[in-house]
Amino acid sequence: MARLAITPLDGLLDEPRRIVVEGLAPGAQVTLNSRTLRGGDRPWRSTATFVADAHGRVDLERDAPVAGDYLGVSAMGLLWSQRIEQGHSAAVFPETVLQPLQTRIDVQGSDQALVLVQRLAAAGVTRREVREDGLVGTLFQPAGAGPHPAVMVLNGSGGGINEARAALYASRGYNALALGYFKAPGLSEYISNTPLEYFEQGLAWMHRELAPADGFIALSGQSRGGELVLLLASLFPASVSAVIGYVPSALVHGGQAAADPAVGRDGPAWVYRGKPLVHLWNNNRHASWAARDAGLRNALAMNTALEDRDAVERARIAVERIRGPVLLLTAGDDAAWPSSRFGRMVTERLAQFEHPWPVQQRDFPLAGHSILLPYIPSTYSDDGQPEANAQANQQSWQAVVDFLHDAVATRRAHLKELQ
Repeated sequence: MARLAITPLDGLLDEPRRIVVEGLAPGAQVTLNSRTLRGGDRPWRSTATFVADAHGRVDLERDAPVAGDYLGVSAMGLLWSQRIEQGHSAAVFPETVLQPLQTRIDVQGSDQALVLVQRLAAAGVTRREVREDGLVGTLFQPAGAGPHPAVMVLNGSGGGINEARAALYASRGYNALALGYFKAPGLSEYISNTPLEYFEQGLAWMHRELAPADGFIALSGQSRGGELVLLLASLFPASVSAVIGYVPSALVHGGQAAADPAVGRDGPAWVYRGKPLVHLWNNNRHASWAARDAGLRNALAMNTALEDRDAVERARIAVERIRGPVLLLTAGDDAAWPSSRFGRMVTERLAQFEHPWPVQQRDFPLAGHSILLPYIPSTYSDDGQPEANAQANQQSWQAVVDFLHDAVATRRAHLKELQ
């Protein structure tokens, strides 16, 4: 009789699992099915068929499927290769991130089935809505008295509050404030004319209310949020200890797809001290939205704007003002904008100014714009190859965990030297 084992059966989202089937006839084929109910109204599903070895065993860490939804050896292939029916909500995470993801994995044709549990929030992690000092966000705090280092988490052009990433940061020991700045309760529906003082207030609130260990606050942002964290760290360097930019830009951009229609996509996204920041489309001699308007990749339109070197220089983020380590996670098949190129622009500028802190760019050449979290479906995007997206999700998160660990240790050592 087939025997299915998953180790660990219950754990954090970022924990890899070992999936093994034993008790098969040597050389027998066995099909594994997975089914996950997430935030959408239909389940995500995958299937893969394997051939048992001479001992009647299949081990997904070792064995590639002979048929199914993914190719090659991948211990977590049953999860990242999941797909949802077209026409239904493709939400990856549950509405309440304190609830775990539960995936039923069964051995087809047998009574063997187990429920694999993936948690965004570890035991003891707490969630609290923040509606103070004009801020709109959600604070996740790890178990234990602390003090803990802290991370501010910012979303991209989709807006809202990125609770999933913040919960996982808290599970790894950080006070994590997922801060909304548009498309969140009581805030504008659009990115247009967002005052940067709002984030300055958020940093001040975190320093005052959270009293982070060694005064450490990192910024973590995705897409427009990746642009934003570089911008904020350059404007408020004394308040920011480290920067994590997921598919960021090296330049200031206008409202684009998230703009208020009354302002227009070529209007400003960011305002500071009452003045809109100069962005790439301002007085740009080559910028054209023709490709985007024709239904092609937005990145093609972005590339036309990069042809105007003067406009590029005017819109550059002054990353040389950042006082701390920088991690950039970029994608080579990015349909939204050329994040790999932007990442190189940032690293080259920091090298030019002899930035004294570590700088890393982890580029994923075949991945798309939506680099998310480990061991979730990577079929959600129109750009990037699903396997490459899955690798980017897993490897980027491990890079972030290592980066933050090193950044916290370096800051602590530096502060001791000053004593």
